[in-house]
Amino acid sequence: MYFDQFGIHLGPLYFRYYGFILVGGAFVAAYLASLEAKRRGQNPEFVWDGLLWTLIAGIIGARLWHIFTPPPSMIAQGITTQYYLENPLEAINTLQGGLGIPGAVLGGLLGLYLFTRWKKLNFLEWVDIAAPALPLGQAIGRWGNFVNQELYGAPTTLPWGIKIDNPIPPYTPDQRFHPLFLYESLANLLICGGLLYLARRRTDWLKPGDLMLIYAIAYPTVRFFLDFIRLDNAQFFGVNTNQAFMLIVAVTAALVLVTRHRHRLRRYELKAQREAGALAPASDSAPAAEPPAEEGTSQAEARD
Repeated sequence: MYFDQFGIHLGPLYFRYYGFILVGGAFVAAYLASLEAKRRGQNPEFVWDGLLWTLIAGIIGARLWHIFTPPPSMIAQGITTQYYLENPLEAINTLQGGLGIPGAVLGGLLGLYLFTRWKKLNFLEWVDIAAPALPLGQAIGRWGNFVNQELYGAPTTLPWGIKIDNPIPPYTPDQRFHPLFLYESLANLLICGGLLYLARRRTDWLKPGDLMLIYAIAYPTVRFFLDFIRLDNAQFFGVNTNQAFMLIVAVTAALVLVTRHRHRLRRYELKAQREAGALAPASDSAPAAEPPAEEGTSQAEARD
């Protein structure tokens, strides 16, 4: 047995640190989700039962994303989508990396959906249980990119710039680069904390599925802006594929979230106008009619 920069050699077997970190992140995330499930009165064992479903589906989704959106550096080496289709064994070879976060999230959600259907659970409730855990797992998993010397940005003179042994041309090893893996890891920790706060302090406002929608706004927004300094972005007719996808997801999730709460937002607007004197106060004899409450919302809630 011996060790190198990227993993452990044990006879004919090779265990990469990248894999250990990803699996470790998944288990830490699952532990947080189990605590959240217990807090909500759900059986935490469902988290561990469903972990295999989400992991397998997530890995498949992440690999497919990479296969169909290879970065320019791999295309320059002849490793294209066509190459993978002609060499199917290479398509399942993840030892050299090649996993895309967008595909991992989409695949994981599909796996969770199938699991909840099988167990006859409420999918929206369980995606909310998973929502804070998802960015926590990502925050840990991004350190696998550090080990692999991946996910770095443009050259920088900032003191926290990192060295890369073999950067993509035309960059050289004597330069320092933005540690995008670190930026994204820290951002994901903030997203995790924000979702946990909302799950505990704004239960009066949240609807089932809202936490996942908020994640689908926050994380894609972070990725959209970080991709401006990321190197080796996948392109589709000159458009940054990941950046365009993240923008579409963030805008769509924001529109869905606003639409779900449009009646409540209107009530807040009317209340603010009354307090500001923009609307005439209701007379004592004829109290102003309140907007109708949303379906499933009490009148007491309608006045918040």
